[in-house]
Amino acid sequence: MVTLTNDFLTVTIATHGAELTSIKDNHTHLEYLWQADPASWGRHAPVLFPIVGSLKDDTYRYQGQSYHLTQHGFARDSEFTVSAQSADSATFTLTDSPATRAKYPFAFTLQLIYALDNNSLRVTYRVDNPAQSPMYFGIGGHPAFRVPLAPDTAYDDYYLEFDPRKSRVIIPLRDGRIDYDQRTLAGTDVNQQISHAGFAQDAQIYELNGRSSLSIKSDRTPHGVTVTTADAPFIGVWSQYPNLGDFVCLEPWWGIADTVDATGELTEKFGINTLAGGATFEHGFGITIF
Repeated sequence: MVTLTNDFLTVTIATHGAELTSIKDNHTHLEYLWQADPASWGRHAPVLFPIVGSLKDDTYRYQGQSYHLTQHGFARDSEFTVSAQSADSATFTLTDSPATRAKYPFAFTLQLIYALDNNSLRVTYRVDNPAQSPMYFGIGGHPAFRVPLAPDTAYDDYYLEFDPRKSRVIIPLRDGRIDYDQRTLAGTDVNQQISHAGFAQDAQIYELNGRSSLSIKSDRTPHGVTVTTADAPFIGVWSQYPNLGDFVCLEPWWGIADTVDATGELTEKFGINTLAGGATFEHGFGITIF
């Protein structure tokens, strides 16, 4: 376990999955991250790589061979090494191995870089392709925030606030896969009430265009959290249903689940990233507490 601290925050990250396990305000001692109650959902903030979401039949094809890869990929269940660390930042590294190549036939170096900046935590994904041929992947975050957050507040006292305040495309899920043809405009120009029933049809998935932030707030407390990304094409909002838990996930994604009509070919997958040989992918998001 790695601990980062500054004047505002104390953050802990596990080497298993390079997963955030705690984000605490040093002044109020308020815990912002869901504490992984296995009775509902036993994770805090898994890293999604080399896919986001699920594949049709948990299978894809590449260069004529089929591979089995379960939802969200293997990084969340892999042991990372700590390759750099200071008081307020740390880098976690995962490289390919015979075990990963059995599921995903690419050489790679994946780094998760966590860095504190006042009351914010910056999460950076760096993917290096050491091969000469291109690699194909998805990556994303899945941080779960406590809702209700403050004492004497309830789950449905909270709402989602998008910035900029404009309508966004929402993409429905059907049996764990996206039904892109049924996408519609969502009223994200106004606040969206949080309720457990709102997740009865699985995650709410929004398309993003340019810099966007999404906040969990309540009029009954000054405390909340904002996730900001400059360029993630999608963000998922999810909580467990019907096995309810007191959390909401805000998930910036560079990738997405298979479409209902997916061919299964990795190179044709909707939302896939293509990284040229010798190239580096570097993107991320920020978490700000208040």
